[in-house]
Amino acid sequence: MDQVKIGKFIAELRRRAGLTQEALGEKIGVTNKTISRWENGDYMPNIEMLQLLAEEFSISISEILAGEKFSDEESRHKADENAIATTSTSAFSLKERKTFFKKKWRREHFSLFAVLALILIAAVVFPLVFHKPWLLGIAPLVALVEYGFQNNRMMVYIEKCLYK
Repeated sequence: MDQVKIGKFIAELRRRAGLTQEALGEKIGVTNKTISRWENGDYMPNIEMLQLLAEEFSISISEILAGEKFSDEESRHKADENAIATTSTSAFSLKERKTFFKKKWRREHFSLFAVLALILIAAVVFPLVFHKPWLLGIAPLVALVEYGFQNNRMMVYIEKCLYK
């Protein structure tokens, strides 16, 4: 999506309709400064404003997002391109959302990690106190298995949050 192209297209549509920035702003409920920012490509109208602009100028939202009018044949193809472009430039990427949910899960399960750390410490200390050094090898094994189990739980949680 090219914000500048979209802005120029909005300005062109406004001029063709014989409207000033102020008049268009009054019709859709924003200030003339907001219209100016859109037309300069500084900001993008949100989805509600795109809908109002589309209704005002009797065009589709896809045409606004493409920054051009197109024929019916082009319409389906351009709509798909615009949907892909819009989702790829959304506020948060998939990677950022995944990182967010991973941090959230870890914060929510902090007490679990504290208990697991105590169990791991006990698994190291227990063999030394009771003079059974062969049990010392169990601590890394327990830690590895528990890490795998908790990591799997976290990934299931992240997938549910990302794809619901």
